Amino acid sequence: MTVEQIIFFILVMILGSYTQTVTGFGMGMIVLGFVAQFDLTSITFASVIISLMMLANGSIALKGKISIIDRPALTYALIGLVPALIVGVFLLTYLSRDFARILQGILGGAIFMGGVFIMLKPEPLKIRSGNLSFSIAGATAGVLGGLFSIAGPPLVYQYYRQPFTLENIRLSLLAIFLMMNIGRLIVLGAQGELTLDMLWIGLLCVPAVSFATIAGRRWPPPVSDNTMRRIAFLLLVLIGISLMLTA
Repeated sequence: MTVEQIIFFILVMILGSYTQTVTGFGMGMIVLGFVAQFDLTSITFASVIISLMMLANGSIALKGKISIIDRPALTYALIGLVPALIVGVFLLTYLSRDFARILQGILGGAIFMGGVFIMLKPEPLKIRSGNLSFSIAGATAGVLGGLFSIAGPPLVYQYYRQPFTLENIRLSLLAIFLMMNIGRLIVLGAQGELTLDMLWIGLLCVPAVSFATIAGRRWPPPVSDNTMRRIAFLLLVLIGISLMLTA
């Protein structure tokens, strides 16, 4: 990467980190979207940097706020996510590029339709969903995270439909993505996919990501919970469109 590309990449990481902090998701899609659009680096390279930055973002955003999270929901989501994440990473090694693009297109269509439907009525359910549904959402997110580095949509859909506070939803998603990226880095490291260049670029991004995360905690957008829910589902629609276009 050139100096100009590195600076632009860091600015994109700032935008993604702030969005991730105030909504609980979004960093991966924002960064990967800009990377693909402007050909900054490879998707594989960028996804590793995102995983590294998720460690800084999640650790800072969650500091002193773990008690707010619905722990049973988090536990069951991780029970489904962890083994599925390993499967997804190994599937990525064996699937052909064409087949992966077909899967990406199908994923984009499903996310788009789900986002459109939920945007019509984003109010949460009156009763919390069962634990099994959190494991199913976690497993789906794990496979997609391993294959595409896009684990957010299934869990965002699951959590934003629950009768939880926005703070609970945001922190729960951040905690799940923190755990997921720790696992993803371990699997990638075991496969020998981590390089010194990735670690160096990641080190350059740490101060910017830390600043954006702190800014998101202290100065979140002044909007209501329902408005934030609508923004979240709008992002799902945009995610779906971007996936279908790039497929």
